Amino acid sequence: MKPDTLVEVKNLKKYFNVGNDKILKAVDDVSFSIKKGETLGLVGESGCGKTTCGRTILGMYEATGGQAIFEGKNIYEMNKSEKKAFRKNAQIIFQDPYASLNPRMTVGDIISEGMNNFKMYSESDKQNRIYELLRLVGLNKEHAGRFPHEFSGGQRQRIGIARCLAIDPKFIVCDEPISALDVSIQAQIVNLLITLQNEFDLTYLFIAHDLSMVKHISDRVGVMYLGCMVELASSDELYRNPQHPYTQALLSAIPIPNPSYERSKKRIALEGEVPSPINPEPGCRFRARCKYVKPICSKENPYLKEISSGHYAACHLL
Repeated sequence: MKPDTLVEVKNLKKYFNVGNDKILKAVDDVSFSIKKGETLGLVGESGCGKTTCGRTILGMYEATGGQAIFEGKNIYEMNKSEKKAFRKNAQIIFQDPYASLNPRMTVGDIISEGMNNFKMYSESDKQNRIYELLRLVGLNKEHAGRFPHEFSGGQRQRIGIARCLAIDPKFIVCDEPISALDVSIQAQIVNLLITLQNEFDLTYLFIAHDLSMVKHISDRVGVMYLGCMVELASSDELYRNPQHPYTQALLSAIPIPNPSYERSKKRIALEGEVPSPINPEPGCRFRARCKYVKPICSKENPYLKEISSGHYAACHLL
């Protein structure tokens, strides 16, 4: 593990037994690392395993195999005190701002819950900290005594972010934090996350569907398909020079705010259905929808390999 690496994921697997000897391989042999202060974007279609990957790293799901290493220690082998320290340092922003906040608690109680668990502040200091956090996320101290139902979706997500920051974490999994919000609010939340990252030296795993927003916030981007990582590169490199056929199709779907260019742009349409992640057959998971498929694609599963400096892809064509 390199000195500047905060999180390292090695061959992570998360399988679910869905009955009748059927195994759903939600995350299958995924590897990547995240440097301190970096944002790694994770993109892919619904059901590709992005959220499961993030939650397994945090220990919310028990890993089937592999390792998730935080500050040099395997999360799945930590003792009780080490796990408690890890939980303080690693937090999550949930996708649904309506379901992630307890409707029976005031905003002040929601934000202070983590402080109470870790016994971080005296009563007077805690109140000042709540007001400070509300100010940081664009709310004011009068909001501390209100309940979640009194806020809009964007405001609720700001409360969720304040709750994350309350215990001074180092690593935050942003699990599609903007997908349930209006377009006009999405940019505000992303810009807020960038500002907070710069101010507190935070490290993000940013999971999202919106490819243009991922490019805006991410230093590097990983593309997942049916539980596997198919491409990983710096944000600029991936969007300028996608190598995997799935990444090429995914990026071709991004709308460009230029009517003449948009009309002339060639959209790569994928044919066929997304295969089931339950008991997948050997070989490349993407082969059923790939126009470049070769005989080896049905026999051997391609693994991530470096095709240029810092650019990795999993494809037999490369």
